[in-house]
Amino acid sequence: MIEIRSGIQIDESELSFSTARSSGPGGQNVNKLSTKVTVHFNVAASGNLTQQQKQKIFTRLSNRISNDGVLSVACQESRSQLDNKLRAVERLIELLKAALTEKPRRIKTKVPKSAKLKRLDKKKRHGEIKKLRSGKPLDSF
Repeated sequence: MIEIRSGIQIDESELSFSTARSSGPGGQNVNKLSTKVTVHFNVAASGNLTQQQKQKIFTRLSNRISNDGVLSVACQESRSQLDNKLRAVERLIELLKAALTEKPRRIKTKVPKSAKLKRLDKKKRHGEIKKLRSGKPLDSF
């Protein structure tokens, strides 16, 4: 079981992995070995998530989920397939954790009267400075 948050876990059997050759420089390692790892998690078919949790994931990660309801995360940073597999799973966990966390509600506050007066005073001073700039030129001798 992989723990996303306290009380939220997904089974490792729900994850599937695919490998491919990595892109970019790397010489023979890139040309011969399949070190890029993509982890697939079928959000729609997950038995460990509630319907509300699935809905949150679908709305917040809609650009990363396919039409089949599969969330895919790829990693090709390391030259080792195992390292890339672990990093891909970590990224998947971070994505799910971010999607399932509640954002705190904003508490509305009033602007203090002193702040309003300070702003108005600053505006008046700035207006006076601009007035002085547009003064008529002095008469010539």
